[in-house]
Amino acid sequence: MSSRIGVVAIGRNEGPRLRRCLASAGSCAAVVVYVDSASSDDSVAFAQSVGAHVVALDMSVPFSAARARNAGFQRLLEIAPSVDYVQFVDGDSEIAPGWMPHAQELLDARATTAIAAGRCREHYPDRTIYNRLCDLEWDTPPGVVKSCGGNAMMRVEAFRAVGGFDPTVIAGEEPEMCVRLRAAGWKVYRVDAAMTWHDADMHRFGQWWRRVVRSGYAYAEGAWMHGGKPERHCVRESLSIWFWAAAVPLGALALAWPTGGWSLLLLLGYVVLAWRISRYARRRNWPASDALLYTSFIMLGKFPQLLGQLKFFCLRAVGRRSQIIEYKVPRPKAMLRPAQSFHSVR
Repeated sequence: MSSRIGVVAIGRNEGPRLRRCLASAGSCAAVVVYVDSASSDDSVAFAQSVGAHVVALDMSVPFSAARARNAGFQRLLEIAPSVDYVQFVDGDSEIAPGWMPHAQELLDARATTAIAAGRCREHYPDRTIYNRLCDLEWDTPPGVVKSCGGNAMMRVEAFRAVGGFDPTVIAGEEPEMCVRLRAAGWKVYRVDAAMTWHDADMHRFGQWWRRVVRSGYAYAEGAWMHGGKPERHCVRESLSIWFWAAAVPLGALALAWPTGGWSLLLLLGYVVLAWRISRYARRRNWPASDALLYTSFIMLGKFPQLLGQLKFFCLRAVGRRSQIIEYKVPRPKAMLRPAQSFHSVR
């Protein structure tokens, strides 16, 4: 158990997933802070029963995961001001055994690295195709990368230097902060090692759709904030969304009459898109079934992503910001058993 590492977990109505999360956190860190966002189950009582320091967010202020992580970080430094690293973890994830010592060793050896992130895996990838998609999405190459996800170990010095997460960003807050970190000379490193086990708990197409709408919103906001040179953050992704979900289908249909139907050949472009996506899947050495699933949903995902982009620009036009876009099914109340300490949670 390292005194140099603190853990900040965030959650809302995570039920038994929070049990696994806090058990994994408490086994490797002396200080664990849990930030709760108005859970209607007994998450707060449970976290207190296992020794976590609890921060209950004031939900009269617009909520975001970024705001929750910042609040947890501030509380962590009040309790343990000498910690060097903070492991952020979402309440639907648990930290893999051996990850935190491994990440600490890497950050100790790389003085200019601000973030160490490993492989996030799905607990139940074969339960639904949507869980499988999440597992494939997180299978990215190791090395120096541009950004990380919400589960990662961060250097306290670097996090403080850039002011942490932007609390107004409701999705894609991690890549946005990584833009500022890299501009300040820090690096983000992805490790080829197990970091967390995640429970997406997606069972319906509508859940997947909302999750992808959120990603489109995140790309739009990221490009709005940092789309200029030299970063061009999220610009390529946003242009791809507009091209494939709007320009190609609308252009093919609008020009069908004046071109005698020849404009419909533009739809063959989707064959090219499928080939490009499947080529990436082949480079990752995924089974053919996974490559087909990934390719199909990445193509389909352009359309809900376009809705997310439109949502961002419409709200921006009227001077409003979106609330969080949730995709998980709310958990029933009282899903957790009380426990005496981290070490009694199994």
